[in-house]
Amino acid sequence: MTEVLYNAKIKPEHLARRAIVYLRQSSERQVRQNKESQQLQYAVAERVRALGWKQVEIINSDLGSSAGIASAQREGFERVLSSVALGEVGIVGSRELSRLSRTDKDWCRLLEVCQIFGTLIADEQQVYDLNYLDDQLVLGIKGTLSVVELKVLRQRLLAGQESKARRGELFKRLPIGYARDPVGKIVFHPDRRICDSTRVRQVSRTVERASDIPMVP
Repeated sequence: MTEVLYNAKIKPEHLARRAIVYLRQSSERQVRQNKESQQLQYAVAERVRALGWKQVEIINSDLGSSAGIASAQREGFERVLSSVALGEVGIVGSRELSRLSRTDKDWCRLLEVCQIFGTLIADEQQVYDLNYLDDQLVLGIKGTLSVVELKVLRQRLLAGQESKARRGELFKRLPIGYARDPVGKIVFHPDRRICDSTRVRQVSRTVERASDIPMVP
């Protein structure tokens, strides 16, 4: 028995169009290390099929892209918007709505095209129809929370960096030829070849600068 029998929001005209399942992770590191998140997101496709859709398209080209950047830099999200605007999509599904967008502008664009073309939106818990005022309110609140959450995370990151900077411990990238010892102290790199090559480059740059100084007659 599929969930479609109990959900009045899903109509035959929705099922006549294809479903899109959108996947996203914020960084390449998450893509490499957080495989469980990917599996949970891919599992949304099975839930959508259980809702009654036979044609399900998975868009995963934004794995490794932050939702805080402009949509023009997220090829997958732009494909979602374009497909919905062509009237080809009955539902857009994502495990969490924050996967779709963390900016007010992109979130409003998605809701607008979905409402115009009668496309449903689904997350892990619920199916939303933008023709229902209650669903509009819930999606608006969830979108706002998603945007605010990202801003809070950024503020925490900046506060941590500022605290390190005040202590003189903020080093985003050490210069070539230096490394950290086991206790975190900055020292010359233990590989003598790296240190020697660094000194050679420094000497070469010094000679180049000296050669640029005009000779006084």
